Amino acid sequence: MVAPYVTALVSLGMALAFFSADPRSPTSRALSLSLAAICPAILGEVYLRPFAAGGAPSWSGWLAISEVVAFCAVFEWILRVRRTIPTHGLRTRFGDLALRIAQGLAVLYGVLSILFPQTRASVFLGGLAEIGHTFTPDFLMFSVPLELAVLLAGVSILLVLNRRPDRAERVRLIALCVAIPVTASGLVLPREIAPLVTALGLIAILVGSVHYHVLQGERGLFMSRFLSPQVAALVRERGLRSVMRDTSLELSIVCCDLRGFTAFAGRRTSEEVIGLLRAYYDTVGDVAAATGGTIKDYAGDGILILVGAPLPVPDHAKHALELAAGIRARVRAVIGQRAGQDTLGIGIGVASGRVTVGVVGGAGRLEYAAVGPAVNVASRLCEVAAADEIVVAQRTVELLGVSPGSPRFQPRPPAALKGIGDAIPSYALATGP
Repeated sequence: MVAPYVTALVSLGMALAFFSADPRSPTSRALSLSLAAICPAILGEVYLRPFAAGGAPSWSGWLAISEVVAFCAVFEWILRVRRTIPTHGLRTRFGDLALRIAQGLAVLYGVLSILFPQTRASVFLGGLAEIGHTFTPDFLMFSVPLELAVLLAGVSILLVLNRRPDRAERVRLIALCVAIPVTASGLVLPREIAPLVTALGLIAILVGSVHYHVLQGERGLFMSRFLSPQVAALVRERGLRSVMRDTSLELSIVCCDLRGFTAFAGRRTSEEVIGLLRAYYDTVGDVAAATGGTIKDYAGDGILILVGAPLPVPDHAKHALELAAGIRARVRAVIGQRAGQDTLGIGIGVASGRVTVGVVGGAGRLEYAAVGPAVNVASRLCEVAAADEIVVAQRTVELLGVSPGSPRFQPRPPAALKGIGDAIPSYALATGP
């Protein structure tokens, strides 16, 4: 029969495709390993087919190792997917434990296969070809561990769906919930139809995964206009749990808002106001993405951008000033096209210091937060900045390694900032390089 070989090649091809598409992602590696292991599992069953009547070699039980790897890897994939989805306050320990037990049951199946190779070859593989086999202790010895493992995996998936994941993740999990029992049934179905059923399970995985990546791609294209593209890569490589850990580090903050926006909004239609804000957000998002900044907050015409988190940037002060200068130059052009007779400008504040960053929230909503004096300083400097002025805190200038008397940094009169206390030395960044 040619069908088993075609199915094996399809499985191997899918494994290579998923791995090459995103080799650094833990979930992609686990899925690829599972699909790759299905290939030798199918070929091993083809080899054992002539021994259905008995006489299988004593070493043939070791061929079940590929099946064990396939099951354990797909369960590991589910576990890693679970860890990338917010818990929304729900307890997740049982679902994770269920998957570990499922992996243990798959290993038990492998041990039994090694201990009883002839029974596995003659009674279990393709055992549904004879109805009587399904009720014998020999058949149940192999089928029960796998059936329990698949059941526990299904329960774990249902628990994830109870967290109400987004549409892309939901589609992938549902496809997996269908694919696991269908693909696993290829072990016990009559050998004439087993390759077809296994192929149907692989198709379910393929459809769900492709749909997932299409939706994620659309989302990534949209979000990359506002967030640093590296953030999405960090989540793929380390998982959401790693990214969500609180971290204290030194970084730079850029705050900006429009001057004259309130008066502009009072004289213009809501469509014109939204149009200006959309163009303004798009422009700042493009500059932030190009310089490694991550937009943390939008508040009306105010925007707060982090340079150095979630991904550390050794020269964050330099990048922050490049970001501020780029925003000033690009937003000027946007304002010039849309302001008309109105007077609009942009004020920008830049500060650096040690900040604690992490994910906070509840009731299903999570936000990336940054807390520290430097955040407040950047915001207050933005408030005192004149139209088209970039006001820089002294710490940022020090990190650049340049003298405060440099022509690039013009000292401003000391001013007490609201909520800060003592006056903080600050400088106006000169126009130009």
